[in-house]
Amino acid sequence: MSSQTNVKYIKYAIAYYAYLLVVWGFYRLLFQAPVPLEELLVKPIIWLVPLFFLIKSEKLTLSSIGVVFNNFFKVVYSVLSLGFVFSLFALLVNYLKYGELNFAANIGEVTFTGALLLSFITAITEEVTFRGYLLTRLMGSIKSERTVTLVISVGWALIHLPIAILDWRLEPGSLLIYTIVVFLFSVGTTFVFLRTKNIAAPILLHVLWQWPIILFR
Repeated sequence: MSSQTNVKYIKYAIAYYAYLLVVWGFYRLLFQAPVPLEELLVKPIIWLVPLFFLIKSEKLTLSSIGVVFNNFFKVVYSVLSLGFVFSLFALLVNYLKYGELNFAANIGEVTFTGALLLSFITAITEEVTFRGYLLTRLMGSIKSERTVTLVISVGWALIHLPIAILDWRLEPGSLLIYTIVVFLFSVGTTFVFLRTKNIAAPILLHVLWQWPIILFR
């Protein structure tokens, strides 16, 4: 891939992220749709529709964002390993918040199955965007894995601040902890994606991570 092509892709990635930051931030500020409607319809439209137009304009296929069917065993091993760590962390956060293990998680008015489905839809939307598109495009110009992981993880944390501030209304201390958790999660999923090159790995890991965040709320 030529350097000129890499520059074009990274410009697309920066413009797309700026669009997300502004549009998604204003959406959080001005609207409050029910969670199922938001995760099943609103977020995929705002996040994924422009993304697929970008991929089409680049004349690339979905394999360029990690939609592949190889490295299955590496995906399973990576997800189970980090998923176990996230599960332990979830228990710790839950205990620190409530003073005991309290599994009456805040999943809203939907059933457990519905909440799990929403977690998968959210994971697909967000991981295709960040690990699948933004990360792969940045890697064309940023050769250092540490640098690109830092950039992606900072961007990931920033895009998650509007819901924590405007919807959950977290106190400063809780907001700081949440931001650190989100950042570290991004580091973990970025590492897994770079090793497997398969978008299924961060998607599955995201679902496992979603429940520590629910328990934290």
